Amino acid sequence: NMYKEFRDVNINGAVSQMYREMAGRHRAHPNTIQIINTATLQASECKRDHVTEMHNSKLKFPIITKMPMLAKRLRSTYQAQR
Repeated sequence: NMYKEFRDVNINGAVSQMYREMAGRHRAHPNTIQIINTATLQASECKRDHVTEMHNSKLKFPIITKMPMLAKRLRSTYQAQR
């Protein structure tokens, strides 16, 4: 038995994450996994650290490299380079 928490925009995405994690970490096949319950949790109900660390409203991610865009007249849809 396991209790898992996943962050996603909908329940289908969270279930897909769960199948991928179970296949990667535990080598479980999808036909051997039985999902008993799914629920949408409020922020105060979350238990796992990897989920609660994203609840900070002032969370920021740095922009590592910012590439300048070329002018529209210099861009092309298909351009070969050697």
